[in-house]
Order: sequence, then structure tokens, then C-alpha cells
Amino acid sequence: MSVIRTAVIGFGTAGRVFHAPLIAADPRYSLDAIVTGSPERARLARQEYPGTGILAGTDALFAGSRPYDLVVIGSPNASHAPLAHAAIEAGSHVVIDKPIAVTAAGAREVVAAAKAAGRVLTVFQNRRWDGDFLTLRDVVERGELGEVRQFDSAFEWWSPRVGDGWKDVTGPSAGGGILYDLGPHLIDQALQLFGEVSEVHAELDRRRPGAVSDDESFLTLRHVSGVRTRLWMSAVAPAPRPRFRVTGSRAVFRSDGLDPQEAQSLAGLRPGDTGFGLHADGRDAVVAGPDGTDTVPLRAGDYREFYRRLATALHDGGPPPVDPADSIRALDLIEQAVRG
Repeated sequence: MSVIRTAVIGFGTAGRVFHAPLIAADPRYSLDAIVTGSPERARLARQEYPGTGILAGTDALFAGSRPYDLVVIGSPNASHAPLAHAAIEAGSHVVIDKPIAVTAAGAREVVAAAKAAGRVLTVFQNRRWDGDFLTLRDVVERGELGEVRQFDSAFEWWSPRVGDGWKDVTGPSAGGGILYDLGPHLIDQALQLFGEVSEVHAELDRRRPGAVSDDESFLTLRHVSGVRTRLWMSAVAPAPRPRFRVTGSRAVFRSDGLDPQEAQSLAGLRPGDTGFGLHADGRDAVVAGPDGTDTVPLRAGDYREFYRRLATALHDGGPPPVDPADSIRALDLIEQAVRG
């Protein structure tokens, strides 16, 4: 394999804002096909990627005699597992936008199928490469906070009316709602920092008129290490909490605002452009304790690292950028939260 021939399924937020720009920015990949059933999204895809084939459905994607090296699945959650099985059967390696499936059992079946076929399967847990998360991880690993006791993480915005997108109009059984949308990211970050979980408590609410799935959710996780994680997810927050507030025995880390890469991509910036991944206002994080407050420069976020690591795995046989077992652990916790 030289250049990695790649097809992206879906050209909504996942495909248009994340996957297609990241793939196009890496010379080790070629963006050969985009699948979208929306005429408007197809028009946007042709405009942005004139050399890429635009397909109306996945039948044409899997019908060719030569499989794509890589298929990236950025379609609605309920379609992830079926499309992953189809891609594996066609002979392709697979990236699945989180979650792998809407159940942990379904996710395990996909992983088993990839292993049996000798295909690489990984999950787009891009929030591991948020700049604020990278900064926090550095601070924790340097021991600046002392013994970490509490990890507060929030992802909130203001959208007080139910929209017509699939995340709003489908229930949890089809992977709809804010827990299935943001929970895989926030839980994954907590597991990366503090390890396995022994207890889960959840509060899942429908705040907006006509909501069919949760639009404001709260989870607490008790880690085996003793750290207590508290996760907030909300589409109805008039003003957001700090993105991170982490309390240790010596100091507290705080950062505000969401990583800018998604907003920058929506605004037309692309990976590699000057300032991509950095907050335009130059904001810092802070570490505060009894002896005062220090600023901590926020690292640049870099979602390109996911595809860099994937290219290395595909070319050299190394580990994938995200072990799908990590994402299955997060799904197990989400299912516990939904069961109550």
C-alpha cells in the first residue's frame, strides 16, 4: 500500500467538518469517494473536492472489484455497525466515528469481524487531541496538581429548540440524544486520564419541548484509582461551565471554552492553516493554589495526529491510533447510565 485510497461515508458534520479535511490535508491519503444521499451536501462536496467521486449510496461504494484501502464511517449512529460489517466484508480497513455501535454487544461483534478478516478497525476519538486536553494531561503527568481527586468536564451550548437532525429526532435505542453524542468523548477522556470505573450515576433529562431523547445529561464516575469524575452535557445551557476544572491535593486546573478546531473548520480554515487549533483570543488555562495562580499556555489542538498514527499503522503494522476496546468500555458505561 502506498497512498491510502479512502472513502468517506457521510458528509454531515462528521464527514464535512472533520474527516474529509483531515484526509485531504495528509499526503499519505487520497480522498477518492464521498457518499452522501443529500443533493445539497453532494454539491458542497463537489465544490470542495472536485477530484473526488461523489456517490449517492453505499451500494456503489462496495460494488467495485477493487476495495478502498480505508472506509471512514461518519453516518448516523445506528448505521455504524452495519456499514462497518459491509466495509470489512469488502476488504477495507475501517474508521468509525464514535460510537462503534449503539450497543456494546454490537461493537464487540464489529471488532471480532475485523480481527477475523485481518482488517484494521479504529474509532475517531478526536477529542484526545483537543488542545486543552493535551495541556491538562501534561499538567497532571507533571504532578502540578498533586493527587487528583475530582475531574469536572463539561460540553455545553445553547440550542433551546429541537432540531430536525437525526441526533434530535431519534431516541437512545438508535443512538440519539446528547449522551450518545458527547458521552463517548467525555468518558473516553476520563478513562484516558484516570483509568477504570467502579461506579456510575446518571441523570438524563429532556428539557426542550418535543424532545424524544436526552438533551441535558450528567454522569458521575468513581474510578478504581479513587478519582471522582463529573461530566456535564447540555444543549440548553444559557452559559457554559468551565470546560475543565480538575481539583488536586495541591492545586486546581481550569480552562474555558471548547477546542476551536471544529469551529475553525466550519469557518473555512483547514488543518495546516496558520493558527488552526489555537484560540484566536490567545486564552490560557490556569493552575491555582494557596500560593497563587499561574497561567498555563494552551497547546494547539491537532486532530491530524489521529490520521498520522493511522497511516503508520496501515503502512508499518503498528497499533491503531485508538484501540476500539477503549470505546467499548465507554459504551458499557453509557448503557449502564441509560438503564439507570
